[in-house]
Amino acid sequence: MNCREWMERLERLAPPACACEWDNPGLMTGRADKEIRKILIALDADDEAVKEAVSMGADLLLTHHPLIFRPVKKINDMDFIGRRLVTLLRHDICCYAMHTNFDAAPGCMADLAAGRLGLLEPSPLEAMGEKDGTAWGIGKTGRLPAETGLRTLAEQVKEAFGLPFVTVYGAGDPGRTVLRAAVCPGSGKGMTGAALAAGAQVLITGDIGHHDGIDAADQGLAVIDAGHYGLEHIFIDFMADFCRKEAEEETEIRKMPVHFPAVSW
Repeated sequence: MNCREWMERLERLAPPACACEWDNPGLMTGRADKEIRKILIALDADDEAVKEAVSMGADLLLTHHPLIFRPVKKINDMDFIGRRLVTLLRHDICCYAMHTNFDAAPGCMADLAAGRLGLLEPSPLEAMGEKDGTAWGIGKTGRLPAETGLRTLAEQVKEAFGLPFVTVYGAGDPGRTVLRAAVCPGSGKGMTGAALAAGAQVLITGDIGHHDGIDAADQGLAVIDAGHYGLEHIFIDFMADFCRKEAEEETEIRKMPVHFPAVSW
């Protein structure tokens, strides 16, 4: 299959129409008629992923986050984005991103995260549309399988997503339990209001800063900050399985290893 045919399959899974209007998913670099025989899947088109794509002779680097997010006025090797673009173009590697369209589309990021947490009767945290009678959007909210202590839930989040650590806001009461939860993979900045409106007692997300965290806690909403990468790395395994099902038999599919960009020492 060529790149255009792969794009058609990827966009059936996560239609571009599901993306937020500020986003930039789609084909970052490459030729639509490029034959795709080797695919590398990563969360980010960072230096390590680009280097690995070149090393394996990849035809397609498939990522969650777009390599080009803001307008690019120059493409050269004088800055890190330019270097990556130059490298991909020089080696004839297509780079395709599935970002907020994958976050929101039915069966994709929001549903995957809710499934790992076992949320019951999940509904979108931020509804964006409806398909076949089912609402879809950013994040999910629902009931946990049982009322759970906040510390226990934090451990369950770590186990469900393979995390080395999480940060918890609102953990002052050691006996606190929660039942209604919200999950928003990636950045949860600005989602505390939606979580409170949904009746959530805890928001599981990433990128919560100090002020957002303590303000949420003061309003009765605990926050488990699992990191931006921490909740979204599930994209890699899911898309590897998807691509293997869609690919022709001779297509090679590799994954970048899960590598947390931040550690707690």
